[in-house]
Amino acid sequence: MKKKDIFTHMQELEGQMESIHGELGLLKLEVKKLVEENQQLLLENEQLRKILKRDHGDARVDSPSGEKHSEQLPSPEGKEEAIDIVGEGYDNLARLYHEGFHICNVYYGHLRTEGDCLFCLSFLNK
Repeated sequence: MKKKDIFTHMQELEGQMESIHGELGLLKLEVKKLVEENQQLLLENEQLRKILKRDHGDARVDSPSGEKHSEQLPSPEGKEEAIDIVGEGYDNLARLYHEGFHICNVYYGHLRTEGDCLFCLSFLNK
């Protein structure tokens, strides 16, 4: 091979490597999104199993892995009187919040994964 041919071949290989590197970066981003979505769905499924178990009393709810879940969600703390006065809409929002979902305008409908949300709590206290 001539020196010029070797240099041209190296440039072609470098271009191919850059292209593959770009595609690999895009694939990594897509895998990251899928893993995050999967984790969120797992948490949401677990939350829904707890709600289903609570609503059906002693009925055992199995997870896909075959394990039984026996955890209970905490009940609303002393809010019954205020809920009756305010109305059904407030009652539904309070129920959603205590089931683990955001009710604030910032994250409405998303699963609460890190404890209480100050936005939601301030909304409930209005």
